[in-house]
Amino acid sequence: MAPERTSSKGQAWFCTTGLPSDIVIEVGEMSFHLHKFPLMSRSKKLNLLILDQKPLTKRKPSNSKNEIEEEDDDEDEDEEERDEFEEEEEIQEVELPRISLPNFPGGPEIFEIAAKFCYGVKIDMTPSNSIPLHCAADYLEMTEEFSAENLLSRTDRFLSQSVFRNLKDSLKALKSCEGEILSIAEQLGLVQRCIDAISSRANSSDLSSLFGWPITEKGSTTSSLRRKTVIRSDTWVDELAGLSLPIYTRVISAMKSKNVTPDLIEGSLISYAKRTIPGLSRSTRHNVPVLVPSEDEQRELLETVISNLPKEKTSAGLNTAKFLFGLLRTVGILHASESSRNSLERKIASQLEHAMLDDLLIPSYSCLVETLYDVDCVERILRGFLEGLERNGEGNGERNGEDWVTRRLVPVGKLIDGYLAEIATDSNLRPERFCDLALMLPDQARIVDDGLYRAIDIYLKAHPGISEEEKERVTSVMDYQKLTLEACTHAAQNERLPLRAVVQVLFFEQLQLRRAITRTILATEEQAESEAEATGEQTREVGTSWRAAVRGNQLLRLDMDSMRSRVQELEKECTTMRKAIERIDKKGEEDGDAKKGSMVAKRLGCKFRTQVCDSQQRTVVAPPRRPRIEQSP
Repeated sequence: MAPERTSSKGQAWFCTTGLPSDIVIEVGEMSFHLHKFPLMSRSKKLNLLILDQKPLTKRKPSNSKNEIEEEDDDEDEDEEERDEFEEEEEIQEVELPRISLPNFPGGPEIFEIAAKFCYGVKIDMTPSNSIPLHCAADYLEMTEEFSAENLLSRTDRFLSQSVFRNLKDSLKALKSCEGEILSIAEQLGLVQRCIDAISSRANSSDLSSLFGWPITEKGSTTSSLRRKTVIRSDTWVDELAGLSLPIYTRVISAMKSKNVTPDLIEGSLISYAKRTIPGLSRSTRHNVPVLVPSEDEQRELLETVISNLPKEKTSAGLNTAKFLFGLLRTVGILHASESSRNSLERKIASQLEHAMLDDLLIPSYSCLVETLYDVDCVERILRGFLEGLERNGEGNGERNGEDWVTRRLVPVGKLIDGYLAEIATDSNLRPERFCDLALMLPDQARIVDDGLYRAIDIYLKAHPGISEEEKERVTSVMDYQKLTLEACTHAAQNERLPLRAVVQVLFFEQLQLRRAITRTILATEEQAESEAEATGEQTREVGTSWRAAVRGNQLLRLDMDSMRSRVQELEKECTTMRKAIERIDKKGEEDGDAKKGSMVAKRLGCKFRTQVCDSQQRTVVAPPRRPRIEQSP
């Protein structure tokens, strides 16, 4: 029985099928004017409620004309008034039975969808309304026992086959459980089914959907080292960060029980904290939520996030370090528990090498601390880092190598030297506090002590009133042998240093100069030796080339001599032939003789005048002209 049209008028909802409505269902402030048969055919609860209702009939109140009694049949009234009275008498309103459904799951919007389903209208189920519809179907007892292909089985099939197979859809469905339907959804086990689906499919999600790489922070001079965690607006982490704290805590616990990677859990916690705790870090102030929670709620959020942080060191150290220091600042502002502070400091200590100088500058929020920055906190973090370094080194012998020390300890040494230079200007920083923090680092943490010397110089300049003994104590934390030549030159001319320190600086400066000169001399000698070796190699190469050239010349000379002998032999043969021709020419005086000589010449190939090449004189020798013999008449 499909309705022709549905309409809403103010706080009333009508279903027009050509038949007048015969039942009114009240859900919240909305009244639904419906028909009994479609509702009774699908909902067992509405079927029982409708059967218990009895319609009442009464006359519709109207103006004064409606209040005319039936007994008044005065014949003096005009015909027009009589007709009007009869029409009003015929119009009666039957008061429709009304059924109120208090605390209906999902409110009027969900009941409207359920009502359309009863009328046979195709409904559009989504991840956001599937669970409220399921709760409504359970409330109305729309089961398979009462009617085939009913709403309860339809919603359960949609959840199992569509929603719970997709991570983002499961998160949307879990989000819809919050609010008025939470208790019903818990009783039906829908909340736990959503949490199980999320935790099971979180591990298979792409880690690149969590972070965008890299993005440069505004005004940052270390963009190549600092990456910022960027959560795209279309990722499932945004949906997870929109959950309430109790539900979110259950999801994180389920993810841990399913061995979800710590990177995913930590990334989710970062996103959730930045979205729910206002002012967590200076770079995320634009993410302040619209409804700012109270201080107690913020403290509860903060402690929950800290307690759920993975104890393992994650791969996103550069991103996490800044976030953890932001949490540490918020701990001081909100006065969180001491256990949360200690847990967070241990987490920071495990990845201190990824921190930046700006992260360590934590303001002191306690009135009991005299210094501007919380030096005690930095000392605890540094102590935890060194203890972890020693513990890991004992557990794994391969980590005791120089590469591992350089990779973790040296960056921390530079970081602490920079921190000492920043806090050195604090007038309330006592010399012993400065020295204790400087001496916490082992010797291998500093390759050179130039950074420490700079911090000492700044401290002495900011504290001109300290005694000579305190000056000597401050300067004693520095190893003069680790100063570069430039630092030694500066320290030798520094009037703020005590005399003993200047003498030691001068001594080690001279030692540095001597070493530099020695290294220069050795380098010059090595260069000369290398040049000599290079010259010897060049001489050997020239000699080899000369011998090859001499051998080539000798072969060329032999070839030329052989050719000259061959030319001389050819010249002798030519000369012999020329003499033979001349003798023949002299004997032939008659024509017959001349013809005979000509024939001999032709046989010998001497058709033309003969020219002989003499290789000795390099000239062309022409034979004498033979006199012409005239024949007698």
